[in-house]
Amino acid sequence: MFDWENLRCFIAVAQTGSLSAAARRLTVDHATVSRRISALEAELKLRVIDRLPRACRLTSAGRQILEFAEQMEEHAFAIERLALAEHMPMHGVVTLSVPPVLANNFFANHLHEFARLHPGIRLSMASQAQRVSLGRREADLAVRLIRPEEPQNVTRKLGEMTFGVYASHRYAHASTPADWAFIGYEAQFAEMPHQKWLQSIAQGRPIVCEVSDITTQQVAARTGVGVAGLPVFIGDSDPDLQRLPFDGESFSREIWLVVHADLRHSPPIRAVIDFVSIVTSRVFLQQ
Repeated sequence: MFDWENLRCFIAVAQTGSLSAAARRLTVDHATVSRRISALEAELKLRVIDRLPRACRLTSAGRQILEFAEQMEEHAFAIERLALAEHMPMHGVVTLSVPPVLANNFFANHLHEFARLHPGIRLSMASQAQRVSLGRREADLAVRLIRPEEPQNVTRKLGEMTFGVYASHRYAHASTPADWAFIGYEAQFAEMPHQKWLQSIAQGRPIVCEVSDITTQQVAARTGVGVAGLPVFIGDSDPDLQRLPFDGESFSREIWLVVHADLRHSPPIRAVIDFVSIVTSRVFLQQ
């Protein structure tokens, strides 16, 4: 029987395309992954990966093995989820993945409240822009700004994050919209819904600077450099900013909570679900 850890490394290499990327996913060093792949090939007496200078390519046998290996991995994760769901009630670590805009500006402000209510649960909040896999146990729950579609997950709409247009009280052109200049995203984020909305509001007026995230846009707006499109819960609570009336469509992002179906009845997971639902209902519009 071959070693499961060798097979796990093979799956990571196959899915990421290189030994180094697989090592980063598995949080081990490059040499360990290389050794595991060699060991698997020795166990199977087959070459499963062609090692190219900058990447790895599956052999014909490797492609066939990957199909079965991924099924085995999914069953292994299912066993982990089952074990987690059976843990001692109200104890353990629960990992919640949250977009940075909500992690930094909203949920972090409520961690003390959760800790007081549930001292036996350690809530690990991961501020992540990229989507994580709940099936692979990259997180136990996730808050997302787009409706989840994975059939194995259970979802709940938490509300809507509405946006407004803001500038510093010192902004020289606040009362003359024709002279507004805007704070936008870097080019790599051009396809983001928020950026597209901001461009529709700008209607050809200049973008005075570009940054990579909403928190930096807020800080830039405070300096008086230009106008920013910010979530209302951020802009309205900032005493250095004023909300400006504007011509154009309103904009909001849906907020969704998602959990793998196997975990939704685990008491610690249930506690986090209920808490997230309660605190978001205080601030975000339900539609």
